[in-house]
Amino acid sequence: MREREGREAEPTAGIIDAQSVRAAATVPAASRGYDGGKKVQGRKRHIVTDCLGLLLVVAVTAANIGDRDAAVGLLTRLRRLHRDITLVWADGGYTGGLVGWCRDKLALTLQIVKRTDDMAGFVVLPRRWVAERTFAWLMNSRRLARDYETLPASSEAIQWLMVTRMGRRLARPRAAGRR
Repeated sequence: MREREGREAEPTAGIIDAQSVRAAATVPAASRGYDGGKKVQGRKRHIVTDCLGLLLVVAVTAANIGDRDAAVGLLTRLRRLHRDITLVWADGGYTGGLVGWCRDKLALTLQIVKRTDDMAGFVVLPRRWVAERTFAWLMNSRRLARDYETLPASSEAIQWLMVTRMGRRLARPRAAGRR
C-alpha cells in the first residue's frame, strides 16, 4: 500500500493517539474504566499510525489508563516491530518525562504538536489529523462504534479492519496522472 502511494515500504515516522470508546454490558468491569476527560465509561484504544494513516501498532486498555502510561508499552512495541521509525508526533497528553524516555531508551524522537493559546474551537493540527482520520475510518465500522469484546486482546483485532481497508484501496483502479 505504501509503495503504491509512492512511499518507501517501511515508514520512518508515526503519529500516536488514543480514543475512548463506550463498553457494552458484556465487557467485564475489570477491563474497563472511566475516562474523566471524555466522560466515557469503557476502554481506550491507543494507536500508532504511519503518515498515510495505516495502523502500525494497537493497544486496548481500560479508559482510566493515561495516554503516557499506555504509550510506554505501545512505543516499545512500535520500536521492536518498525526499526526504521525515528520520529513520532503526539498531542499534549504525551508531554513530560515520556519525551526524554523515548529519546534515551528507544532512540526515538517524540515531537509534541500543541495547540496555541489563540486557537478557538476545532482546529486541524499538523500531522495529528492523520490519527484522527484513522479513528474516523474505524468508527465507520458499526461493530467498532462500541467495544463489545470480553478481552482487550480481542479488541486489538481492529487491525483486521485496516487490512480490509487497504485491500479495497489496492483493488481500486489507479487515478489518471498518478504513478
